Amino acid sequence: MGRVSGRFEIVCEIEPPTRPDLMHVRHQIGVLSEVASSFLIPDNHIGRATVSSIAVAHEVERMGGRSIACLNARDRNLLGFRRDLLTAAAYGVDQFLFVYGDRPSSGGRTGQLTVRSMIEQLRSFSSSEVGPTHPFRVGVTAGQGPLPAWKHDADFLFAQVRFSLEELLRWRETIEFNGPVYAGVMVVPSVAMARKIGADIAQLAVPDSLISAIEQDPGAGVDLACALVSDIKDSGAFDGVHLIPVSRYREVAAQLERRLRS
Repeated sequence: MGRVSGRFEIVCEIEPPTRPDLMHVRHQIGVLSEVASSFLIPDNHIGRATVSSIAVAHEVERMGGRSIACLNARDRNLLGFRRDLLTAAAYGVDQFLFVYGDRPSSGGRTGQLTVRSMIEQLRSFSSSEVGPTHPFRVGVTAGQGPLPAWKHDADFLFAQVRFSLEELLRWRETIEFNGPVYAGVMVVPSVAMARKIGADIAQLAVPDSLISAIEQDPGAGVDLACALVSDIKDSGAFDGVHLIPVSRYREVAAQLERRLRS
């Protein structure tokens, strides 16, 4: 329990490109760079093909930022995964978030890899191919229940998105983890998106009070997410946040910068 490191980090998730054009990625990085400690790049987000998260992570590094490349088990076999690790090592990308992957809208999973086996493969690759002086770092996600023992082999932990500090603190009280723990915070940009989130993923159901606030003021989703980031920082219970600004990254960057300065 308690913060492991002294610095509160804001890991901003960016929207990955679905076409071979990195202009929008560069714009997000430029706008968010004043408040972001690092950037998380999703991998084939919600079952849609996107530019490689490793390639986008390399672009982040080229622009002077720190990156975390998300890799999902759904779309990879062992050979493809080792190819990704070689590519990352060549590009200097050394931080990953491993996830199982959302259910695809068409097709199926390769069925060969799990998050657990990917961590085992990464540790083996890191020691044999990269060497002990430049090891890879890997994070995993944590849901509502107890943390499985094998997840303690990860270097950092991303908590499931929640919409209240009290809920986050209750969950944090149950978790012992020897590494940074990041609270999940999502901007809900509209009532339609709020209802879709709850319909798709029951655990992420948006509270009625937040939906009502957005009905009254379309900017309420940004306000409440930024206020939650501030409250999480002040609580001292987390090392940082995994912030998902979606399309509202401009408003999020401006408001968080004001809050952090004050």
